[in-house]
Amino acid sequence: MQVNSVEKVLEGPAVGEGDTARLLLKTARKLFAERGIRAVTVREIAREAGQRNQGAVAYHFGTKDALVTRILTDGAERIEARRHAFLAALEAEGGPRTVRDAVAAIIVPSAAFADEDEEHGSYFNRFLARLALYDPAFIDRVLEGRYNAGYQRCLAHLRTLMADLPREAQSRRFAFLGTYVSSLLAQREAALAEGAQERRRWRSDKALDDLIVTAAAILEARG
Repeated sequence: MQVNSVEKVLEGPAVGEGDTARLLLKTARKLFAERGIRAVTVREIAREAGQRNQGAVAYHFGTKDALVTRILTDGAERIEARRHAFLAALEAEGGPRTVRDAVAAIIVPSAAFADEDEEHGSYFNRFLARLALYDPAFIDRVLEGRYNAGYQRCLAHLRTLMADLPREAQSRRFAFLGTYVSSLLAQREAALAEGAQERRRWRSDKALDDLIVTAAAILEARG
């Protein structure tokens, strides 16, 4: 996928400019999350959004690439706001003091976004997981330097807390962590949309705690 610069994409129509644009975003996020990026066409998105004009995506967003970028940056910006607030609370108390605390700052804001923001958070973690499979470098390429500052703050804290581990090993484990967290958050999001039993299992605080604990273990494990 060839994507224009994020700056150029963000010069396009704002997400809040109209009901049609919002509906196209919500529909595209759902279809991409369910079927993957490559499998979904802009014509399908327009049709599923109830648009007679099959060029609706082009009119509002320009290209499919720009639409994908808009969905990504829109969600990432909202998660980042939560992450910065989460970190600020930890740092105000002299933290994060443990690897688990720093990992929680990565996981909790993403989970909360999916749980609390129906307009923008619905299907977002599943969309991210699909996007990472489609183009592993896409997310970093688009978010780098503007929409992942909170995430980078978390990694900086983790490097300090894991100072006994060589930097190269730290970076490998951060990559493992990202894959694990993305996959589990996507599964959690899907499960919460299923039947009552699955919702009870994943909605509990204990389930989220276990996700944080096991993710931290990836970083703290010693051979």
